[in-house]
Amino acid sequence: MLQRAKQQYTNDEVLEIEHALDVAEKAHKGQKRASGEPYLMHPLAVACILCDWQMDIDSVLAGILHDTIEDTDINLEQLESLFGRDVAFLVDGVTKVGKARSGMRDLTTYLPGTKDNLSKLMIAVGQDVRVLIIKLADRLHNMQTLEHMPREKQKKIARETMEVFAPLADRLNMGRVRVQLEELAFRYMMPKDFARTKTLMDSRLKKSQKKLATVQREVEARLKDEKIEFEMDGRVKSVYSTFKKLDRLDGDIDRVHDLIALRIIVDDLSTCYLVLGVLHELFTPFYERIKDYVAQPKQNGYQSLHTTVQTDAGQIVEFQVRTREMHDYAERGFAASFHYNESKLTEAYKKGAIAKLPANLSWILDLQEAAAKASEHKKFDAKKFRMNLFKDRIFIYSPKGDIWDLPVGAYPLDFAYRVHSDVASHASGFKVNGVMKPFSYVLQHGDVVEVLTSKTAKPKAQWKEYIATNHAKEKLRMQLSRESRGMLERLLPRRK
Repeated sequence: MLQRAKQQYTNDEVLEIEHALDVAEKAHKGQKRASGEPYLMHPLAVACILCDWQMDIDSVLAGILHDTIEDTDINLEQLESLFGRDVAFLVDGVTKVGKARSGMRDLTTYLPGTKDNLSKLMIAVGQDVRVLIIKLADRLHNMQTLEHMPREKQKKIARETMEVFAPLADRLNMGRVRVQLEELAFRYMMPKDFARTKTLMDSRLKKSQKKLATVQREVEARLKDEKIEFEMDGRVKSVYSTFKKLDRLDGDIDRVHDLIALRIIVDDLSTCYLVLGVLHELFTPFYERIKDYVAQPKQNGYQSLHTTVQTDAGQIVEFQVRTREMHDYAERGFAASFHYNESKLTEAYKKGAIAKLPANLSWILDLQEAAAKASEHKKFDAKKFRMNLFKDRIFIYSPKGDIWDLPVGAYPLDFAYRVHSDVASHASGFKVNGVMKPFSYVLQHGDVVEVLTSKTAKPKAQWKEYIATNHAKEKLRMQLSRESRGMLERLLPRRK
């Protein structure tokens, strides 16, 4: 752990990690896990996972200490005096998540309503999204050591992981973590299906890997001839993803053409398209299988170019082409975002401000705004804020090409308020894909929306019917209240 930490954190930060390890070791002394090993091994593993995700030092410290409040004699005040307010806040958040979930013991009634329940839960503790990242690391290690639990508990934890935590990782665009969680959960939920699918995959992989190595060498030689800087590796489809695909293909493994995909990583976007052109010169592309997730990112923000080709030998191969930054986001999602913008995000959290996030993760802003309101108003009713982290999202484009993330069912006014509340307040109409649309138009994924404004246009009470997001509702409420006060002041006689 310390050796790994020394490679990516400063000397002072490594000293903090050593201090946290000492505190956790003393606090958890005598405690054992179900495996019989010292309990300290779990928080240590969680911290190592957070290091792998290249999270900031406060997240790593909170990972080491995340079970101290709940399972030891240490209290929040002691943590704050030892490690500061930010680390204590993160540990407190992770503890609250655990306590809220502990009240949902019966999975048969808990899981059907989980999406809504978990949303309310995250609203309560989600002022800092790093709480979610730490909780995912905690769940990942628990799944990696699930074999020590009784069979019935294994199935319950696996099901919750599949239905709650894997989708949460997906919403955070943490693709690698989602796959890891799904794979582990699938193994315990449906062991026979897992074993059968794995056997099918292994038999097919042995046949195709040698042929694929030939294709890889051919592509590498051509890209080098073109003087293109690149990295290339192979990606084997996960067992769970293969199982789902086989279900659609009548169990025929030979029809799963993306069992292995070759991934090419380059320096910039223009080179991505250049590489795509080279691949289509070398091999015969299946045009209907060319997917440009750069121009049209997936709903969780995933970006990459995909193409499926047939070689001269008749082999069908899928290629994925992306930049290094796209690859990092595809693998680590928000964790990568935090790594790239660590100083900005950390400062924003310390000031209590809402950090600026990539457009595809803007739903986190709703979460943070709700948490801020919850802390300001003790009577805040979470039931009125029906935000669902797992609800389908759509990407909407401005005429300049900026991307905005909105829920399915949103209206043009929701887009306008997300762009800027002043723009929305003067909205007189909307053009969608160059065509005039009414305020009642329901936005579709990929729409290009232009907000038409007028100096004389003002917010109207009937607009409430044409907004779906809580952000827009709150802004409209404030604007209408301001308008009412202004009108009242104009009607009242002035004092002499």
